[in-house]
Amino acid sequence: MDNKKEGSAKQNAQFNILRNDPTKGDGGYGVGSISLENVTPIIIDRETQEVFIDMGALHGRSKVEKKVFFKNVTKEEVQDLDPHKYWVIWIALDRNQKGVHYSGAGACEILVARQMKEGSRRIFGYKSMPEHVNSLDKAIKRKFALDILDEESKQGLKKFLVDFNSEYWEKSPEELKNSL
Repeated sequence: MDNKKEGSAKQNAQFNILRNDPTKGDGGYGVGSISLENVTPIIIDRETQEVFIDMGALHGRSKVEKKVFFKNVTKEEVQDLDPHKYWVIWIALDRNQKGVHYSGAGACEILVARQMKEGSRRIFGYKSMPEHVNSLDKAIKRKFALDILDEESKQGLKKFLVDFNSEYWEKSPEELKNSL
């Protein structure tokens, strides 16, 4: 039964669909806006090394972010609360003459406290919005910024990307392969 659950979970996890540029056309509404149509957030649990797609992360609503209070909380405050650590990796897909491939990636972290702060009923977390925006921007601009990942997480991400679609991996730039 567990195998069925795992198989169906993998089938349900999908990358965002590649589409044409939504800003092309008449030059009216939407021109100059950022399109997230080809970007998919992947989350790595740094303790269990579970790797999964969570589209909720595009709007700060991934399963690891739900019910977590991030406002006005410093990294040091959360580190004092024995945090559970995650990576969010933004992966961009593109299509060229060779076919679909992983074309950009940026990584950032999320920390979620395991215990509540004294005198509070909230679970606190830390994420740097500028870091998240910058790493997402790098993926959108087809750059690779994965240096902050530890080696175990890099290997987990590589395995996930290859297992998800080995053809995408084979057609991806050497820069991605070398960074993982």
